[in-house]
Amino acid sequence: MLPESPLTTIENRLRYLLPAEMYAEMWGNPSVEIMIRIFNHLRTLQRILHDYTSRQIDLAKLKPGDVKTEWQYGTMMFTDLAGFTKLMEANAAKGREGAENLLRELTRYFSTMISIIGKSGGELVEFTGDAMLVVFAKKKDKKDDVQRAIRAGLRMQRAMADFAEIQTPSGIVNLQMRIGIHSGRFLTAEIGTPRRMEHVLLGKDVQKAKLAESKGRNARVNVSSTAFELAKNDFRFEEGESEYHLVIDDLDADTLGDYEITPISRRMASNVLFDKKDKKEVLKNINGLLDSIEPLASYIPDPVLSMLVESAADRAIRPDFPNPTIMFVNFIGLPESADRALPGEERKLAASFSKAFSLINAAVDARGGVLKKVTYHLSGSDIVIYFGVPNAHTNNEIRAASAAVAIREAVKLVNARAPTIGGIKPEVYCQIGINMGPAFVAEIGEPRGRREFNVLGDTVNTAARLMNRAQKNQIVVSEPVKNAIEEKYECASLGEIALKGKSKPLNLYELTGRKPKDGK
Repeated sequence: MLPESPLTTIENRLRYLLPAEMYAEMWGNPSVEIMIRIFNHLRTLQRILHDYTSRQIDLAKLKPGDVKTEWQYGTMMFTDLAGFTKLMEANAAKGREGAENLLRELTRYFSTMISIIGKSGGELVEFTGDAMLVVFAKKKDKKDDVQRAIRAGLRMQRAMADFAEIQTPSGIVNLQMRIGIHSGRFLTAEIGTPRRMEHVLLGKDVQKAKLAESKGRNARVNVSSTAFELAKNDFRFEEGESEYHLVIDDLDADTLGDYEITPISRRMASNVLFDKKDKKEVLKNINGLLDSIEPLASYIPDPVLSMLVESAADRAIRPDFPNPTIMFVNFIGLPESADRALPGEERKLAASFSKAFSLINAAVDARGGVLKKVTYHLSGSDIVIYFGVPNAHTNNEIRAASAAVAIREAVKLVNARAPTIGGIKPEVYCQIGINMGPAFVAEIGEPRGRREFNVLGDTVNTAARLMNRAQKNQIVVSEPVKNAIEEKYECASLGEIALKGKSKPLNLYELTGRKPKDGK
């Protein structure tokens, strides 16, 4: 009989965090050298997961599964990149070489922008495709937050000169960026289960910040009327669309070039001193790492976490051009209730949102998909879901259709049990869009800093626009998706519909439900 491993007491904590071969080695009576290898792997994984999560999340005070809310004040910046689809298409024909070229340009872009954001005092909260959400809230003075955000925006737009003429196999591609800025308050909420947590921002001011970007112009910084009132004596502006104002970049290089802060490195301490010949000491330090890693890991979808665990030694995820199925779910009703929540009702709101998120994530997990994130929208909150990446399947469209129908039913259940917030019981519903096609899949951001695994491209953007076309609790799918699922699912034609960014109208369909079996 083999002696019991000192690691078997924590096997349930290690099984999801070790590569397969290393997990096998821990059984029996592993040598101290194997335990040190496990410790080193976990330390590397800790750094990776730290770079994958926002510093807005107070992990020291949070246990996975806890629902926590906090009102915060600050200035929000949204960015969006124009020209990426052309850059992707120009590289896609080159296969693996094109994927590496595209990743190189994106890494250069994000590294530049993230550096400017950090040195200007901002915090990158999340990536959404090639877009970014940044919060400036390190000072008590609201005016100072807005000033730092505007200065950062101007620096970022000036840095875009380095991306004006990118050489590709199909010619020169020009990237441009829109930036929107708004100042206000927002409710941060930690929602989910111990296995899958999510950090969300709620409130009308988040939507106003997003609107500032969408109402802006390429190569300009656009601010809301609230941000304008706080900054109108420090910058020059011209009127933009509606109540928005475009910043005039007439500051000299010396004035704009002086960064406000020296950013604190996101890297974690690497020197750990203990007796590496004593199994008890090594085990104690492994337990300490697990205490730090588990909260971080709960914010990463299981398939993505598995990929990070297996690739930790190489610290590299190869980019690719797969053909995934993308689903967007706009979850409406609860997110908008945040601003009318009476003192003490925020947790009740977050608990209901947490239940909805958990049900939706379970529906996606059960069908082999990935609920990537919950993000901002002009109304409600968008939920981004992938089928086919990072795990490939032969029937991604069927899986997505099944998940969409289950999600719709889950949302109806949440609506029936929605709490009264501010004296009003919200109507909770969803809009769902599903598309399939070529996309770019990669780990984007800084190579050794803030980054995320992401899926980008026109296929993703189109899925979001299908969602926007959907009515209450309606599932809208593209023609390729309809063709792939119509044997098992009822799909009704919605006709030809024009979508933003498309040169001609697309045939769209409503997925109404699963076809009866055996004609019953």
